[in-house]
Amino acid sequence: MKIAVIGAGNIGAQVAKKLDAAGHQVKLANSRGPESLAETVAGTGIEAVEKEAAVQDADVVILSVPFARNPDLASIVAGAPAGAIVVDTSNYYPARDGKISEVESGKPETVWASEQVGRPLVKAWNALLTQTLAEAGSGPGTPDRIAIPIGGNDAAAKALVADLVSITGFDIVDAGSLEESWRLQPGTPAYCTELTATELKAALAAADKGRAASNRDAIMASFSKPGAQFTRAGAVATNRSLTA
Repeated sequence: MKIAVIGAGNIGAQVAKKLDAAGHQVKLANSRGPESLAETVAGTGIEAVEKEAAVQDADVVILSVPFARNPDLASIVAGAPAGAIVVDTSNYYPARDGKISEVESGKPETVWASEQVGRPLVKAWNALLTQTLAEAGSGPGTPDRIAIPIGGNDAAAKALVADLVSITGFDIVDAGSLEESWRLQPGTPAYCTELTATELKAALAAADKGRAASNRDAIMASFSKPGAQFTRAGAVATNRSLTA
């Protein structure tokens, strides 16, 4: 399968490498140009290209940029084939992204992102830490395999993305439509809590939309305290405790 990954940060680069290792044809692009990706793609089959070239013949386009940058991708995504599946991995953090009034008013993040890029989106890979993606993937059927949620309006598109997620080492739990995708946003029990599929289903059902933003901000504040050390175990424990 031909896969374009736009954004070579921690999540985008890791997903690209895992899908490349599984035999997919992966093109990787960022805002600084292919020369800046030489070290990232070294020793892999990933092709570093300009953003426009990455999407031209892609079956799947994975957008992995900071949330507020999604509007900048509309012209890029417009160059992808009409049938390409477009995936959103981003999360809204107002301290980084600036306040976006529609999201602040309750519009689910990926509904907003879909409107900005001009395509239906599938939400995936957003609800796990970079360290979890790099370290904790396992094969299908592994006991206590970590699951991550997926959202979207197209069942066939979600099924295909679920297969790609499994390749990267994780089970999938369908969280429903994009209108329901607030259930996997920062500050909810499903976000970066390293749960099994059974546990994740319960976490998605327990999500409280009214508390999510304040939970998110409290979690970020805890990581910003003097002397705080961000570790995978610590982040998971904090997310679990402050969203319970």
